[in-house]
Amino acid sequence: MKKFEEQVFNIPELKGISKKTIEEHLKLYSGYVKNANLITEKIAEMIADKAMAEKNAYAISEMQRRFGFEFNGMRNHEVYFRSLEGSAKALPANSLLKSTIEAEGGTFETWLAYFKTVALTRGIGWAALYYDRNSKRLLTTWVDEQHYGQLQDCALILGLDMWEHSFVADYQPSGKKQYVEDFFANLNWEVVEMNLANAIR
Repeated sequence: MKKFEEQVFNIPELKGISKKTIEEHLKLYSGYVKNANLITEKIAEMIADKAMAEKNAYAISEMQRRFGFEFNGMRNHEVYFRSLEGSAKALPANSLLKSTIEAEGGTFETWLAYFKTVALTRGIGWAALYYDRNSKRLLTTWVDEQHYGQLQDCALILGLDMWEHSFVADYQPSGKKQYVEDFFANLNWEVVEMNLANAIR
């Protein structure tokens, strides 16, 4: 069976977000990859024998439910970590993201302020910017945990992890807002631009 492969990220020293936090965070990502593979293997084993599949229907359905959590955790973190690679880089002068936002009737600055507000939603989850290939527009949303609220058939362009493990060690719970500001101070916008360009193709 084909396995999901764990990606390697080259993340430089970051403003505000410690090396220790990134190291621990990467271990969690590794766990998502491992568990996504483990679940698919176990389900394959269980459904190979029809009698066994019927006997273990409840266990299979629970594993399938869990798969969405592990898979989305894996993919969301890949977007998150990739956007921190290569050091902070500003939005290009001819930014596709900026022009796409402006074409929808707003300004980049207004959207960015809105995204940061979404990131401060109470609870654990992700602030996410998607590109909907069907309507050809950008969508900003909050995703509870990492599997409630993911948008169907949309490409994740920018994902900001707002689970406590991503910031509490460095900022404490009260420093959530500063973590969001520091994330954007560390962000490689060129990666975000590439994500959007790939989604529009």
